[in-house]
Amino acid sequence: MMKKDLLTLLDLSKADFDRLFEAAITFKKRRKQGIPDRPLIGKSLALIFDKPSTRTRVSFEAAMVQLGGTPLYINTRDTQVSRNEPIRDTARVLARYADGVAIRTFSQDLLEEFAEFSAIPVINALTDRYHPTQVLSDLMTAIERLGGYSGIRVAWIGDGNNVAHSWINAAAILGFDLVLACPEGYHPDPAILERAKEMTTGRISVVSDPKEAATGAHVLYTDVWASMGQESEQAERKKIFQGFQINRSLADLAAPDAIVLHCLPAHRGEEISDELMEDPKSAIWDQAENKMHMNKAILAELIMKGTVHA
Repeated sequence: MMKKDLLTLLDLSKADFDRLFEAAITFKKRRKQGIPDRPLIGKSLALIFDKPSTRTRVSFEAAMVQLGGTPLYINTRDTQVSRNEPIRDTARVLARYADGVAIRTFSQDLLEEFAEFSAIPVINALTDRYHPTQVLSDLMTAIERLGGYSGIRVAWIGDGNNVAHSWINAAAILGFDLVLACPEGYHPDPAILERAKEMTTGRISVVSDPKEAATGAHVLYTDVWASMGQESEQAERKKIFQGFQINRSLADLAAPDAIVLHCLPAHRGEEISDELMEDPKSAIWDQAENKMHMNKAILAELIMKGTVHA
């Protein structure tokens, strides 16, 4: 059986999405009932991280432990990669030790090279280009709160970054409507956007007015204005992104049952108001928890079956 990687959400079919949602929701329900799931006893997951992490790291580690497996956290500064060992060599060796690899790094190209030479499943735990596992758990949260993803309108407010790119990919496969409100010069990658528009049965658009995006939306989503590696741009971006904050006035334009999401960490008072973080519309804490349950679904699917395809 051939191994399967999760490098972008375009690696998944609609059936794959639905199976992962069902599995994650089931894992969550069973944990709340105190029922253990241990399908990964004797298995290990290498977590290779170039970037700092709270939720992604802990959710993967907790998911692996709860499934009976062992997480192996590896900071690249502590490996021979930091001394210029070729990525392909590291990939080949780790495949002899572990049963899966989750990588959090800067370059999507590096991730793809690792996957090319790895004999075990490789999971994108964030690159500068995509964050697929984040958006899977985001959509799981929307399903819980809204009853499903069919027919919803998602409003992305802010930078057209890696998380936005994964939302675009998800909309391309699942067909819900996605409107991205981004300042000029901070739009998503045009190639990613155009490919998605060609694939989707829904509508994907980029606008300059956050109010236009938020009107009638079922999901209001934002992220920090300056992502990891962009800290030197923080002051400039803070000026440019004024008016792109999710706050009460924006939330009042959304659908009555709308939810507010943020992948965290949040800069309260910048991209989102403190009030909306704590509002009943906020599903942010469920969203953060759901990373663990979704990661269980991903790990069980990839490591046990070797493929996400039926």
